[in-house]
Amino acid sequence: MSHDRALPRLGGMKIAIVGATGMVGAPVSEILGRRGHEVRPMSRSCASCRVDVTSGDGLARALDGVDAVINATNGPASGKAARVLVDGTKRLLEATSAHHVCVSIVGIGELAPFSSYYRVKVAQEEAVRESGRPFTIVRATQLHDFVGGPLRRVAKAGLQLCSRALLQPVDGSEVAAVIASVAEGAPRQGTVTVAGPEILTITEMRLRGGFPVPLPMPPGLGRSLRAGAATVADPDVRGRIAYREWLTKN
Repeated sequence: MSHDRALPRLGGMKIAIVGATGMVGAPVSEILGRRGHEVRPMSRSCASCRVDVTSGDGLARALDGVDAVINATNGPASGKAARVLVDGTKRLLEATSAHHVCVSIVGIGELAPFSSYYRVKVAQEEAVRESGRPFTIVRATQLHDFVGGPLRRVAKAGLQLCSRALLQPVDGSEVAAVIASVAEGAPRQGTVTVAGPEILTITEMRLRGGFPVPLPMPPGLGRSLRAGAATVADPDVRGRIAYREWLTKN
């Protein structure tokens, strides 16, 4: 299924992007700019659209007249994540009735008992669903960079992680294309899933060479991942770039 056939486009829109400098937000901004839209990158460090979602400073000006808001924020791994992802999302939703596109992660519901960050992501999605605003939630499986980066760092130390945990890595550029197309289209009032072309164990994803060591994780988390909690058999959009192909080019 191609992104363009699956998700219709419009032209000449005003689209705000929160987290526009991040791993997902940056390519989304580039795609939408190429398609002729007015992109408003929003962050605390942005000179043109300086915004702080934790306080609401700058929101009214930045969101004035926008057709869609892409919420691609990444909260800190600390206990402050809820301030950014939940409270900040509520402020965005209160500030505009534009189509709210929330970027999320496949499997957060199943994995929330084992991850405080995923519990915050669940609360963020709930805030979006309960807001009464037009919305679409885009859930993606783990990005190639998120998986391949740590495995490479471990490999440099002469180790190779082994685990039967299942992941379905997807290329960030393909996720960005879907998010851009979702923002151009009508609100779904539901979820769009994006996943990689193959499901692999961590053992299968490791780099060659090095001393094999088991990847430690809590028993409940391990069972959930081995059962496929972070994967989706029939995603709405399936990426084409395989993990090994990404490795050879990055």
